[in-house]
Amino acid sequence: MYFIRKPAIVLAVAVALAAANTAGAQTVAVDAKIPAYKPAQGVSGNISSVGSDSLNNLMTLWSEGFQKAYPNVKVQIEGKGSSTAPPALISGTAQLGPMSRAMKSSEIDDFEKKYGYKPTVIKTAVDALAVFVNKDNPVKSMSLAQVDAAFSKGRLRKGADDIKTWDQLGLTGEWAGKPVSLYGRNSASGTYGFFKEHALNKGDYKDTVKEQPGSAAVVQGVTVDRYSMGYSGIGYTTPGVRAVPLSEKTGGKVFEATPENSYSGEYPLSRFLYVYINKAPGKPLDPIVKEFIKLVLSKNGQEVVVKDGYYPLPASVTAEELKKLD
Repeated sequence: MYFIRKPAIVLAVAVALAAANTAGAQTVAVDAKIPAYKPAQGVSGNISSVGSDSLNNLMTLWSEGFQKAYPNVKVQIEGKGSSTAPPALISGTAQLGPMSRAMKSSEIDDFEKKYGYKPTVIKTAVDALAVFVNKDNPVKSMSLAQVDAAFSKGRLRKGADDIKTWDQLGLTGEWAGKPVSLYGRNSASGTYGFFKEHALNKGDYKDTVKEQPGSAAVVQGVTVDRYSMGYSGIGYTTPGVRAVPLSEKTGGKVFEATPENSYSGEYPLSRFLYVYINKAPGKPLDPIVKEFIKLVLSKNGQEVVVKDGYYPLPASVTAEELKKLD
């Protein structure tokens, strides 16, 4: 399978399928085995988060719940892209580094040069990175080769000619001959990097991709630009856009960006969303950081994941992540 994290997601969240709400394919319930958050004593001070825009809403919602539990705590959230998280953690200007991609080896090396140990990564949610089109667009599905042919210069996936107009994706009538208008993220974004690696096979984006400062801006662009296509996390879905079902290979089985397909890894652009922290081995974690992560991994925190449109972790994963705090 091309998606290198697919086996990890399959093993980690397969049990979460039992928690899926049968009332609708797009709805999933929080694992009943995940306990509710219990506030600790004596937690106060300031905590800062710098990193992913894709997690910006989640971090804001989590911080609101955290401040409700600890009125004396102040939380500052800045979401300008995943690449801003490692420098902030290294400099100590942030205690939380949300990222929509895993840290690069060079980023981990820079952290380790400063502290003598690696940063600790916490899985917080599951996402389906969606290829969005306008709600009125009738395109039925795309292969990753077609996605690559639409967004990239080099088409390293092969198997599809350079896609410039909608008739090349089988559309007729008013859509035939209409140029495909492309929207994407800027290079500071983890979503930009993840899409480049996993959809474009590490190829370069076309110069015509309109780079946006945030995920919401991508979705807004696709909403108002009838003949457009863009990529963003599933949590940014609005009534104005539609996620295109994708296949890993040309002519292969097509999968929608549902919780079930993301948990199984069958949706080809499923991924974890992370928060990185600085935890020295053998030393206790700062209580304010520890309790924030515990809230994220609690029933309360995972209910926020569902509220924001992403997919929650099962109890088996939250339990493993909690062990990293001790």
